[in-house]
Amino acid sequence: MFTYIKESIEELRYNVTLPTRAESSNLMVIVAVFSIIFALATWGVDTVFSKLIQLYFNTLN
Repeated sequence: MFTYIKESIEELRYNVTLPTRAESSNLMVIVAVFSIIFALATWGVDTVFSKLIQLYFNTLN
Protein backbone atom coordinates (compact mmCIF):
# COMPACT_ATOMS: atom_id res chain seq x y z
CA MET A 1 0.00 0.00 0.00
CA PHE A 2 2.81 2.40 0.86
CA THR A 3 4.54 1.59 -2.43
CA TYR A 4 1.37 2.44 -4.33
CA ILE A 5 1.05 5.79 -2.55
CA LYS A 6 4.73 6.58 -3.09
CA GLU A 7 4.51 5.74 -6.82
CA SER A 8 1.32 7.79 -7.17
CA ILE A 9 2.96 10.84 -5.61
CA GLU A 10 6.02 10.43 -7.85
CA GLU A 11 3.84 10.15 -10.94
CA LEU A 12 1.93 13.28 -9.96
CA ARG A 13 5.14 15.14 -9.31
CA TYR A 14 7.09 14.15 -12.45
CA ASN A 15 4.62 13.01 -15.13
CA VAL A 16 1.51 15.15 -14.75
CA THR A 17 1.43 18.57 -16.38
CA LEU A 18 -1.23 21.21 -15.98
CA PRO A 19 -2.93 22.58 -19.10
CA THR A 20 -2.26 26.14 -20.15
CA ARG A 21 -4.74 28.91 -19.36
CA ALA A 22 -5.96 28.89 -22.99
CA GLU A 23 -6.50 25.12 -22.96
CA SER A 24 -8.36 25.35 -19.66
CA SER A 25 -10.60 28.10 -21.02
CA ASN A 26 -11.41 26.12 -24.16
CA LEU A 27 -12.21 23.00 -22.16
CA MET A 28 -14.38 25.02 -19.77
CA VAL A 29 -16.42 26.38 -22.71
CA ILE A 30 -16.86 22.87 -24.14
CA VAL A 31 -18.04 21.51 -20.78
CA ALA A 32 -20.45 24.44 -20.34
CA VAL A 33 -21.94 24.00 -23.82
CA PHE A 34 -22.46 20.25 -23.39
CA SER A 35 -23.92 20.80 -19.92
CA ILE A 36 -26.45 23.26 -21.33
CA ILE A 37 -27.33 20.92 -24.22
CA PHE A 38 -27.77 18.00 -21.82
CA ALA A 39 -29.93 20.10 -19.48
CA LEU A 40 -32.14 21.20 -22.39
CA ALA A 41 -32.47 17.61 -23.60
CA THR A 42 -33.43 16.45 -20.10
CA TRP A 43 -35.97 19.26 -19.81
CA GLY A 44 -37.45 18.32 -23.20
CA VAL A 45 -37.82 14.64 -22.33
CA ASP A 46 -39.30 15.54 -18.96
CA THR A 47 -41.83 17.85 -20.62
CA VAL A 48 -42.86 15.21 -23.15
CA PHE A 49 -43.31 12.54 -20.49
CA SER A 50 -45.25 14.96 -18.31
CA LYS A 51 -47.64 15.74 -21.17
CA LEU A 52 -48.05 12.03 -21.96
CA ILE A 53 -48.83 11.18 -18.33
CA GLN A 54 -51.33 14.05 -18.11
CA LEU A 55 -52.99 12.87 -21.34
CA TYR A 56 -53.16 9.30 -20.05
CA PHE A 57 -54.76 10.25 -16.74
CA ASN A 58 -57.16 12.70 -18.40
CA THR A 59 -58.42 9.93 -20.69
CA LEU A 60 -59.08 7.64 -17.70
CA ASN A 61 -61.65 10.08 -16.26
